Amino acid sequence: MEPVRHPDAPNLDLLTVLFRELTMSNDSTYRPATRLLHAGVERTPFGETSEAMFLTSGFVYDNAEQAEATFTGDVVHYQYSRFGNPTVAALESRLADLEGAEACIATSTGMGAVSSALLSHVKAGDRVVASRALFGSCHWIVANLLPRYGVETEFVDGHDLDAWAAALSRPTAAVLLESPSNPMLDILDIRAISDLAHQAGALVVVDNVFATPLYQKPLELGADVVVYSCTKHIDGQGRVLGGAVLGRRDWITETLQPFTRNTGNALSPFNAWVMLKGLETLPLRVRAMTENAAAVADHLAAAEGVTRVFYPGRADHPQYELARRQMSDASTLVAFEVAGGKEGAFAFMNALRLIAISNNLGDARSMVTHPATTTHMKIGPEERARLGISDGAIRFSVGLEDIADLKDDLDRGLAALRSR
Repeated sequence: MEPVRHPDAPNLDLLTVLFRELTMSNDSTYRPATRLLHAGVERTPFGETSEAMFLTSGFVYDNAEQAEATFTGDVVHYQYSRFGNPTVAALESRLADLEGAEACIATSTGMGAVSSALLSHVKAGDRVVASRALFGSCHWIVANLLPRYGVETEFVDGHDLDAWAAALSRPTAAVLLESPSNPMLDILDIRAISDLAHQAGALVVVDNVFATPLYQKPLELGADVVVYSCTKHIDGQGRVLGGAVLGRRDWITETLQPFTRNTGNALSPFNAWVMLKGLETLPLRVRAMTENAAAVADHLAAAEGVTRVFYPGRADHPQYELARRQMSDASTLVAFEVAGGKEGAFAFMNALRLIAISNNLGDARSMVTHPATTTHMKIGPEERARLGISDGAIRFSVGLEDIADLKDDLDRGLAALRSR
Protein backbone atom coordinates (compact mmCIF):
# COMPACT_ATOMS: atom_id res chain seq x y z
CA MET A 1 0.00 0.00 0.00
CA GLU A 2 1.34 3.44 -0.87
CA PRO A 3 2.05 5.69 2.14
CA VAL A 4 -0.09 8.78 2.59
CA ARG A 5 1.78 11.92 1.55
CA HIS A 6 1.62 15.36 3.07
CA PRO A 7 0.54 17.97 0.49
CA ASP A 8 3.26 20.43 1.54
CA ALA A 9 5.99 17.79 1.68
CA PRO A 10 5.28 15.08 -0.91
CA ASN A 11 8.56 13.27 -0.22
CA LEU A 12 7.52 12.61 3.39
CA ASP A 13 4.83 10.27 4.62
CA LEU A 14 2.05 11.95 6.61
CA LEU A 15 2.85 10.36 9.98
CA THR A 16 6.46 11.57 9.82
CA VAL A 17 5.33 15.12 9.19
CA LEU A 18 2.69 14.96 11.91
CA PHE A 19 5.24 13.77 14.44
CA ARG A 20 7.52 16.69 13.64
CA GLU A 21 5.01 19.55 13.47
CA LEU A 22 3.93 21.35 16.62
CA THR A 23 0.20 21.85 17.02
CA MET A 24 0.82 25.06 18.86
CA SER A 25 3.72 26.29 16.70
CA ASN A 26 5.44 27.45 19.91
CA ASP A 27 3.39 30.65 19.92
CA SER A 28 5.47 33.08 21.96
CA THR A 29 2.42 35.15 22.92
CA TYR A 30 1.47 32.48 25.45
CA ARG A 31 2.94 32.65 28.93
CA PRO A 32 5.21 29.92 30.36
CA ALA A 33 2.55 28.03 32.34
CA THR A 34 0.39 27.74 29.21
CA ARG A 35 3.28 26.77 26.96
CA LEU A 36 4.36 24.06 29.38
CA LEU A 37 1.01 22.39 28.78
CA HIS A 38 0.80 22.81 25.02
CA ALA A 39 4.16 23.48 23.35
CA GLY A 40 5.71 20.58 21.53
CA VAL A 41 2.55 18.48 21.38
CA GLU A 42 2.81 16.08 18.44
CA ARG A 43 -0.51 14.31 17.97
CA THR A 44 -0.96 11.24 15.82
CA PRO A 45 -4.07 10.78 13.65
CA PHE A 46 -5.72 9.16 16.68
CA GLY A 47 -6.00 12.63 18.26
CA GLU A 48 -4.84 11.64 21.75
CA THR A 49 -5.05 14.29 24.50
CA SER A 50 -1.87 13.27 26.30
CA GLU A 51 1.35 12.85 24.34
CA ALA A 52 1.79 9.39 22.90
CA MET A 53 4.56 7.23 24.33
CA PHE A 54 6.63 5.62 21.58
CA LEU A 55 8.36 2.73 23.33
CA THR A 56 10.22 1.51 20.29
CA SER A 57 13.89 0.95 19.60
CA GLY A 58 13.62 1.26 15.82
CA PHE A 59 11.40 2.43 12.97
CA VAL A 60 10.17 0.82 9.75
CA TYR A 61 10.73 2.20 6.24
CA ASP A 62 8.28 1.92 3.35
CA ASN A 63 11.02 0.66 1.06
CA ALA A 64 14.79 0.39 0.71
CA GLU A 65 14.94 3.69 -1.16
CA GLN A 66 13.36 5.52 1.78
CA ALA A 67 15.84 3.91 4.17
CA GLU A 68 18.75 5.05 2.02
CA ALA A 69 17.33 8.57 1.68
CA THR A 70 16.85 8.73 5.45
CA PHE A 71 20.50 7.95 6.08
CA THR A 72 21.68 10.44 3.44
CA GLY A 73 19.44 13.11 4.96
CA ASP A 74 17.31 13.59 1.86
CA VAL A 75 14.23 12.35 3.74
CA VAL A 76 13.24 13.20 7.30
CA HIS A 77 12.28 9.97 9.01
CA TYR A 78 13.01 8.49 12.41
CA GLN A 79 15.80 5.90 12.21
CA TYR A 80 16.53 4.56 15.67
CA SER A 81 15.62 5.78 19.15
CA ARG A 82 19.27 6.40 19.96
CA PHE A 83 19.17 9.00 17.18
CA GLY A 84 15.68 10.35 17.75
CA ASN A 85 12.26 9.37 19.03
CA PRO A 86 8.90 11.19 18.78
CA THR A 87 8.34 11.24 22.56
CA VAL A 88 11.87 12.45 23.25
CA ALA A 89 11.52 15.04 20.48
CA ALA A 90 8.37 16.38 22.14
CA LEU A 91 10.28 16.87 25.40
CA GLU A 92 13.19 18.53 23.59
CA SER A 93 10.83 20.90 21.80
CA ARG A 94 9.02 21.88 24.99
CA LEU A 95 12.26 22.43 26.90
CA ALA A 96 13.69 24.57 24.11
CA ASP A 97 10.49 26.62 24.06
CA LEU A 98 10.66 27.16 27.82
CA GLU A 99 14.36 28.04 27.81
CA GLY A 100 14.19 30.28 24.76
CA ALA A 101 16.83 28.11 23.03
CA GLU A 102 17.06 27.28 19.35
CA ALA A 103 17.54 23.57 19.98
CA CYS A 104 17.76 20.92 22.67
CA ILE A 105 19.09 17.39 23.03
CA ALA A 106 17.83 15.24 25.88
CA THR A 107 20.30 12.88 27.54
CA SER A 108 20.10 9.85 29.80
CA THR A 109 21.06 11.77 32.96
CA GLY A 110 22.00 15.25 34.12
CA MET A 111 25.66 14.27 34.28
CA GLY A 112 25.26 12.89 30.77
CA ALA A 113 24.25 16.41 29.76
CA VAL A 114 27.27 18.04 31.42
CA SER A 115 29.79 15.49 30.16
CA SER A 116 28.42 15.52 26.61
CA ALA A 117 28.40 19.31 26.43
CA LEU A 118 32.08 19.43 27.39
CA LEU A 119 33.47 16.32 25.70
CA SER A 120 31.76 17.06 22.39
CA HIS A 121 33.34 20.50 22.28
CA VAL A 122 36.93 20.09 23.49
CA LYS A 123 39.97 18.19 22.24
CA ALA A 124 43.50 17.48 23.41
CA GLY A 125 45.45 20.70 23.84
CA ASP A 126 42.38 22.81 24.70
CA ARG A 127 41.77 24.61 28.00
CA VAL A 128 38.67 24.53 30.20
CA VAL A 129 38.13 27.03 33.01
CA ALA A 130 35.54 26.27 35.65
CA SER A 131 34.12 27.80 38.77
CA ARG A 132 35.41 26.05 41.87
CA ALA A 133 31.86 25.76 43.24
CA LEU A 134 30.56 22.77 41.30
CA PHE A 135 28.55 19.64 42.05
CA GLY A 136 30.92 16.84 43.04
CA SER A 137 30.61 14.86 39.78
CA CYS A 138 31.06 18.01 37.68
CA HIS A 139 34.16 18.86 39.72
CA TRP A 140 35.49 15.33 39.03
CA ILE A 141 35.03 15.72 35.28
CA VAL A 142 37.03 18.95 35.24
CA ALA A 143 39.67 17.88 37.76
CA ASN A 144 40.16 14.26 36.68
CA LEU A 145 38.52 13.21 33.42
CA LEU A 146 39.37 16.07 31.06
CA PRO A 147 43.10 16.06 31.93
CA ARG A 148 43.25 12.34 31.02
CA TYR A 149 42.41 13.35 27.46
CA GLY A 150 44.99 16.11 27.27
CA VAL A 151 42.70 18.99 28.19
CA GLU A 152 44.20 21.59 30.51
CA THR A 153 41.81 22.68 33.27
CA GLU A 154 41.79 25.47 35.79
CA PHE A 155 39.46 26.29 38.67
CA VAL A 156 38.75 29.84 39.82
CA ASP A 157 36.80 31.43 42.64
CA GLY A 158 33.51 32.12 40.91
CA HIS A 159 32.97 35.46 42.66
CA ASP A 160 36.39 36.87 41.72
CA LEU A 161 36.09 38.53 38.32
CA ASP A 162 39.81 39.38 38.40
CA ALA A 163 40.55 35.66 38.76
CA TRP A 164 38.26 34.93 35.81
CA ALA A 165 40.03 37.63 33.78
CA ALA A 166 43.44 36.16 34.59
CA ALA A 167 42.37 32.61 33.77
CA LEU A 168 40.74 33.76 30.56
CA SER A 169 43.68 35.87 29.40
CA ARG A 170 44.74 32.82 27.36
CA PRO A 171 42.73 31.08 24.64
CA THR A 172 40.08 28.85 26.24
CA ALA A 173 37.71 26.33 24.68
CA ALA A 174 35.01 26.17 27.33
CA VAL A 175 33.88 27.61 30.65
CA LEU A 176 31.68 25.71 33.10
CA LEU A 177 29.81 27.25 36.01
CA GLU A 178 26.77 26.81 38.25
CA SER A 179 24.63 29.61 39.59
CA PRO A 180 23.21 29.16 42.15
CA SER A 181 25.90 26.65 43.00
CA ASN A 182 25.55 23.26 44.59
CA PRO A 183 25.41 23.09 47.60
CA MET A 184 25.97 26.55 49.12
CA LEU A 185 23.89 28.59 46.62
CA ASP A 186 26.65 30.96 45.53
CA ILE A 187 25.45 33.38 42.84
CA LEU A 188 27.87 34.07 39.98
CA ASP A 189 27.73 36.99 37.56
CA ILE A 190 26.84 35.09 34.39
CA ARG A 191 26.92 38.13 32.12
CA ALA A 192 30.32 39.37 33.27
CA ILE A 193 31.87 35.90 33.13
CA SER A 194 30.38 35.27 29.69
CA ASP A 195 31.83 38.51 28.36
CA LEU A 196 35.30 37.55 29.60
CA ALA A 197 34.95 34.01 28.30
CA HIS A 198 33.91 35.10 24.82
CA GLN A 199 36.97 37.33 24.58
CA ALA A 200 39.02 34.16 25.14
CA GLY A 201 37.02 32.28 22.50
CA ALA A 202 35.28 30.05 25.03
CA LEU A 203 31.90 28.37 24.93
CA VAL A 204 30.05 29.19 28.17
CA VAL A 205 28.17 26.26 29.72
CA VAL A 206 25.86 27.04 32.67
CA ASP A 207 24.30 24.42 34.92
CA ASN A 208 20.96 26.07 35.74
CA VAL A 209 19.42 23.32 37.90
CA PHE A 210 19.10 25.28 41.16
CA ALA A 211 17.45 28.25 39.43
CA THR A 212 15.21 26.14 37.15
CA PRO A 213 14.32 27.49 33.68
CA LEU A 214 11.56 29.51 35.34
CA TYR A 215 13.79 31.74 37.49
CA GLN A 216 16.88 32.34 35.37
CA LYS A 217 17.64 32.54 31.65
CA PRO A 218 21.40 32.05 31.17
CA LEU A 219 21.18 32.39 27.39
CA GLU A 220 19.76 35.89 27.83
CA LEU A 221 22.67 36.68 30.16
CA GLY A 222 25.30 35.75 27.57
CA ALA A 223 25.79 32.01 28.09
CA ASP A 224 26.02 29.74 25.05
CA VAL A 225 24.80 26.45 26.50
CA VAL A 226 22.48 25.54 29.37
CA VAL A 227 22.43 22.11 30.98
CA TYR A 228 19.86 20.50 33.28
CA SER A 229 19.43 17.41 35.31
CA CYS A 230 15.78 16.80 34.39
CA THR A 231 15.79 14.29 37.24
CA LYS A 232 15.34 17.25 39.57
CA HIS A 233 12.53 19.82 39.27
CA ILE A 234 11.48 18.84 35.75
CA ASP A 235 10.44 15.34 36.79
CA GLY A 236 10.01 16.63 40.31
CA GLN A 237 8.68 13.45 41.87
CA GLY A 238 11.73 11.21 42.14
CA ARG A 239 10.73 8.80 39.38
CA VAL A 240 13.19 8.85 36.48
CA LEU A 241 16.63 10.06 35.39
CA GLY A 242 17.28 12.42 32.50
CA GLY A 243 19.16 15.48 31.33
CA ALA A 244 19.08 18.18 28.69
CA VAL A 245 21.51 20.40 26.78
CA LEU A 246 20.18 23.57 25.15
CA GLY A 247 21.79 26.18 22.91
CA ARG A 248 22.24 27.43 19.36
CA ARG A 249 20.96 25.15 16.62
CA ASP A 250 24.25 25.07 14.73
CA TRP A 251 26.26 23.99 17.80
CA ILE A 252 23.65 21.45 18.85
CA THR A 253 23.40 19.82 15.41
CA GLU A 254 27.03 20.08 14.30
CA THR A 255 28.92 19.52 17.56
CA LEU A 256 26.72 17.93 20.21
CA GLN A 257 24.39 15.73 18.18
CA PRO A 258 27.08 13.62 16.48
CA PHE A 259 28.63 12.99 19.89
CA THR A 260 25.44 11.94 21.68
CA ARG A 261 24.20 9.83 18.78
CA ASN A 262 27.42 7.90 18.41
CA THR A 263 28.27 7.51 22.10
CA GLY A 264 24.75 6.39 23.04
CA ASN A 265 23.83 9.07 25.57
CA ALA A 266 20.13 8.78 24.74
CA LEU A 267 17.06 9.37 26.89
CA SER A 268 14.49 6.60 27.27
CA PRO A 269 11.13 7.46 25.65
CA PHE A 270 9.40 6.36 28.85
CA ASN A 271 11.50 8.78 30.91
CA ALA A 272 10.80 11.53 28.37
CA TRP A 273 7.06 10.95 28.69
CA VAL A 274 7.25 11.12 32.49
CA MET A 275 9.15 14.40 32.23
CA LEU A 276 6.59 15.83 29.83
CA LYS A 277 4.00 15.19 32.52
CA GLY A 278 6.30 16.83 35.07
CA LEU A 279 6.64 19.96 32.95
CA GLU A 280 2.88 20.45 33.02
CA THR A 281 2.96 21.18 36.76
CA LEU A 282 6.45 22.71 36.97
CA PRO A 283 5.33 26.33 37.59
CA LEU A 284 2.88 25.31 40.33
CA ARG A 285 5.38 23.07 42.09
CA VAL A 286 8.34 25.42 41.88
CA ARG A 287 6.32 28.42 43.06
CA ALA A 288 4.96 26.57 46.09
CA MET A 289 8.35 25.03 46.91
CA THR A 290 10.00 28.45 46.69
CA GLU A 291 7.45 29.94 49.08
CA ASN A 292 8.18 27.11 51.50
CA ALA A 293 11.94 27.57 51.05
CA ALA A 294 11.75 31.28 51.87
CA ALA A 295 9.78 30.52 55.04
CA VAL A 296 12.20 27.74 55.98
CA ALA A 297 15.20 30.04 55.50
CA ASP A 298 13.70 32.65 57.81
CA HIS A 299 12.78 30.00 60.39
CA LEU A 300 16.30 28.57 60.41
CA ALA A 301 17.94 31.99 60.55
CA ALA A 302 16.14 32.69 63.83
CA ALA A 303 16.84 29.27 65.34
CA GLU A 304 19.31 28.53 68.11
CA GLY A 305 22.00 26.14 66.92
CA VAL A 306 22.00 27.38 63.32
CA THR A 307 25.15 29.38 62.68
CA ARG A 308 24.60 30.44 59.05
CA VAL A 309 21.84 30.37 56.43
CA PHE A 310 22.37 30.77 52.68
CA TYR A 311 19.32 31.64 50.63
CA PRO A 312 19.38 34.00 47.60
CA GLY A 313 16.03 35.51 48.57
CA ARG A 314 17.32 36.81 51.91
CA ALA A 315 19.04 40.18 52.14
CA ASP A 316 21.88 38.63 54.15
CA HIS A 317 22.95 36.41 51.27
CA PRO A 318 26.44 37.52 50.14
CA GLN A 319 25.28 37.99 46.53
CA TYR A 320 21.73 39.11 47.22
CA GLU A 321 21.82 42.11 44.86
CA LEU A 322 23.29 40.05 42.04
CA ALA A 323 20.61 37.43 42.56
CA ARG A 324 17.93 40.10 42.29
CA ARG A 325 19.41 41.32 38.99
CA GLN A 326 19.74 38.02 37.17
CA MET A 327 17.04 35.85 38.74
CA SER A 328 13.29 36.41 38.83
CA ASP A 329 12.98 34.56 42.15
CA ALA A 330 15.19 32.71 44.59
CA SER A 331 15.29 28.90 44.75
CA THR A 332 13.65 25.84 46.20
CA LEU A 333 16.89 25.05 48.05
CA VAL A 334 18.33 26.37 51.28
CA ALA A 335 21.84 25.76 52.64
CA PHE A 336 22.57 26.18 56.32
CA GLU A 337 25.20 25.35 58.90
CA VAL A 338 24.60 23.98 62.37
CA ALA A 339 26.83 24.03 65.42
CA GLY A 340 28.80 20.93 66.31
CA GLY A 341 30.24 20.03 62.93
CA LYS A 342 29.52 16.58 61.52
CA GLU A 343 28.18 15.25 64.83
CA GLY A 344 25.80 18.17 65.15
CA ALA A 345 24.62 17.82 61.56
CA PHE A 346 24.05 14.08 61.97
CA ALA A 347 22.16 14.57 65.23
CA PHE A 348 19.91 17.11 63.53
CA MET A 349 19.27 14.96 60.47
CA ASN A 350 18.72 11.71 62.37
CA ALA A 351 16.00 13.32 64.49
CA LEU A 352 13.92 14.32 61.46
CA ARG A 353 10.77 12.31 60.87
CA LEU A 354 9.12 14.02 57.88
CA ILE A 355 12.09 15.38 55.94
CA ALA A 356 13.97 12.54 54.23
CA ILE A 357 17.73 12.11 54.11
CA SER A 358 18.54 11.89 50.40
CA ASN A 359 21.08 13.36 48.00
CA ASN A 360 18.40 14.08 45.38
CA LEU A 361 16.84 17.53 45.06
CA GLY A 362 13.98 19.34 43.35
CA ASP A 363 11.54 16.70 44.52
CA ALA A 364 7.98 17.29 45.72
CA ARG A 365 9.14 15.74 49.01
CA SER A 366 11.55 17.63 51.26
CA MET A 367 15.06 16.23 51.52
CA VAL A 368 18.28 17.05 53.35
CA THR A 369 21.80 15.89 52.69
CA HIS A 370 25.19 16.38 54.30
CA PRO A 371 27.44 17.47 51.40
CA ALA A 372 30.74 16.81 53.18
CA THR A 373 29.96 13.09 53.46
CA THR A 374 27.86 12.63 50.30
CA THR A 375 27.75 14.82 47.18
CA HIS A 376 31.07 16.60 47.84
CA MET A 377 32.92 13.94 49.82
CA LYS A 378 35.43 13.08 47.08
CA ILE A 379 36.65 16.61 46.42
CA GLY A 380 38.48 16.48 49.75
CA PRO A 381 38.51 18.62 52.90
CA GLU A 382 40.78 21.34 51.55
CA GLU A 383 38.59 22.00 48.53
CA ARG A 384 35.45 21.87 50.66
CA ALA A 385 36.96 24.46 52.99
CA ARG A 386 37.67 26.73 50.02
CA LEU A 387 34.04 26.39 49.00
CA GLY A 388 32.68 27.10 52.48
CA ILE A 389 31.30 23.57 52.85
CA SER A 390 31.90 22.94 56.53
CA ASP A 391 31.26 19.69 58.37
CA GLY A 392 28.16 21.35 59.81
CA ALA A 393 26.74 22.35 56.42
CA ILE A 394 23.40 20.87 55.31
CA ARG A 395 21.64 21.26 51.97
CA PHE A 396 17.85 21.34 52.20
CA SER A 397 15.70 20.74 49.11
CA VAL A 398 12.33 22.09 50.22
CA GLY A 399 9.23 20.27 49.04
CA LEU A 400 5.48 20.74 48.94
CA GLU A 401 4.57 19.72 52.48
CA ASP A 402 2.57 22.05 54.70
CA ILE A 403 5.00 24.67 55.98
CA ALA A 404 3.84 24.19 59.56
CA ASP A 405 4.76 20.51 59.38
CA LEU A 406 8.16 21.34 57.94
CA LYS A 407 8.86 23.82 60.70
CA ASP A 408 7.79 21.30 63.33
CA ASP A 409 10.18 18.73 61.89
CA LEU A 410 13.03 21.23 61.73
CA ASP A 411 12.38 22.12 65.36
CA ARG A 412 12.54 18.41 66.20
CA GLY A 413 15.99 18.25 64.59
CA LEU A 414 17.13 21.44 66.28
CA ALA A 415 16.03 20.15 69.66
CA ALA A 416 18.13 17.02 69.15
CA LEU A 417 21.06 19.18 68.11
CA ARG A 418 20.84 21.35 71.24
CA SER A 419 20.43 18.38 73.57
CA ARG A 420 23.71 16.74 72.54
